[in-house]
Amino acid sequence: MIDSLPGLNTSRWLKSSYSNGDGGDCVEVAVPAQGGVVTVRDTKAGPRGHVLTFPAPQWERFMATVRRGGFEG
Repeated sequence: MIDSLPGLNTSRWLKSSYSNGDGGDCVEVAVPAQGGVVTVRDTKAGPRGHVLTFPAPQWERFMATVRRGGFEG
């Protein structure tokens, strides 16, 4: 799966600041240097686990909504 996404194996993965170091819920995001596709994965699944991909503009809109508190109950 990951092998079919160009450059993903060499992407710089960023771990969520809400993740902890004791095996809790961890999410990582790989943002390509040239725009394009943003990839999200579960850290516990390792580098060969499943990933979700989003077009960069849609990811930016999602993150802007999160920052505004748009998904809070």
